[in-house]
Amino acid sequence: MRDFAAGLGFLFKGQRWVARHGRWWGFGMIPALITLVGYVAALTALVVWSGDLADWASPFADHWGSPWQGLLRGTLAAAVIGLGALLSIVTFTAVTLLVGQPFYESLCATVDESEGDAPAVPDLPFWREMLVSARDSLSVLVRVAGFGVLLFLGGFVPAVGQTVVPVLGFCVSGYFLTVELTAVALQRRRVPQRERLRLLRSRLGLALGFGVPLVLMFLVPFLTVLAMPGAVAGATLLARELVPGTDADDAGEPEEQDAADAPAVGDDGTARLTK
Repeated sequence: MRDFAAGLGFLFKGQRWVARHGRWWGFGMIPALITLVGYVAALTALVVWSGDLADWASPFADHWGSPWQGLLRGTLAAAVIGLGALLSIVTFTAVTLLVGQPFYESLCATVDESEGDAPAVPDLPFWREMLVSARDSLSVLVRVAGFGVLLFLGGFVPAVGQTVVPVLGFCVSGYFLTVELTAVALQRRRVPQRERLRLLRSRLGLALGFGVPLVLMFLVPFLTVLAMPGAVAGATLLARELVPGTDADDAGEPEEQDAADAPAVGDDGTARLTK
């Protein structure tokens, strides 16, 4: 519970940071707004065609009587819309980060510098950073799709599908949303995706405390745009908690032996320990 509260605290700290730096907040809303327009159009189309998708997926119910045919296809249509909403919540962040990659890199660096002990900028060309980000986002999407299928099937279980499954859906969305948002800051610290996932699993309460409230905020379309810059700033602060005292110049390098503890070399070329 303490970790959950800490994660929520990082979310609010990020929003406060961008509120104090209005220029970053304004520019940060532009990629989110562009992405939002595309997603609203896609979800609208999904809602309009959900009934046809339900009919296509259940040809065996063509000759069912009322009310069973309506109940089945209504449930299928609702499940399709719910799955689309789940995927949109998670993938929205990934797409927004790709659209606004140069900006969010700068925002992350500025937050790091304002807090001190900022890592060095990775020496990678822009196209390479985009490729790595796209690959990592696709990997996350595959994982989300796997959980989405399980949750979709769980939705048909009586009672559980209407109570436990929605809660699990929010938790899954919140966790992977945190994975996506912290990716920018953790990539700057040269932490590979497999290790990022391990870090966030080890601090699951922290990840859920940051991500789940953000998922709820993202359910309101315009609030998504307003919250996105602060979410990136807060995720940077959270990454500093996961990997504290980072100096990217030393990342992955073996620690040098302290000179005070190093063996002294005698005149004969042999090592002798000093006190």
